[in-house]
Amino acid sequence: MPDLADIYRAYIACLNRQDWAKLGSFVADDVSHNGRQFGLSGYREMLERDFDEIPDLSFNIELLVSDGPYVASRLAFDCSPRGRFLGLDVNGRKVSFAENVFYEFRDGKIVRVWSVIDKTAIEAQL
Repeated sequence: MPDLADIYRAYIACLNRQDWAKLGSFVADDVSHNGRQFGLSGYREMLERDFDEIPDLSFNIELLVSDGPYVASRLAFDCSPRGRFLGLDVNGRKVSFAENVFYEFRDGKIVRVWSVIDKTAIEAQL
């Protein structure tokens, strides 16, 4: 069975390519995000919206810990969200921040995601 860290790295590469047709290879049909049942289609819509609102979005793994069935990751971002982002008037300014994310895997696919974005870091840059 493939290592969850390797699967996760391939998932991040899929996101950065915006290869939505392959998203289901990494994300389960019944995925939830921060306690909300999104399903694969809702999860994909959330990601597509993120890329639409942040044209230069790129997921960069800063820290990765795998302890099956869980993966913990700190993702680093350096991007320019359009308009409002997390309730803040960013309006295209470049901001750097991190997202701390925990994933639960089942049968090699992500079934639950818990995510916290460091909004304070963005506020300090504005």
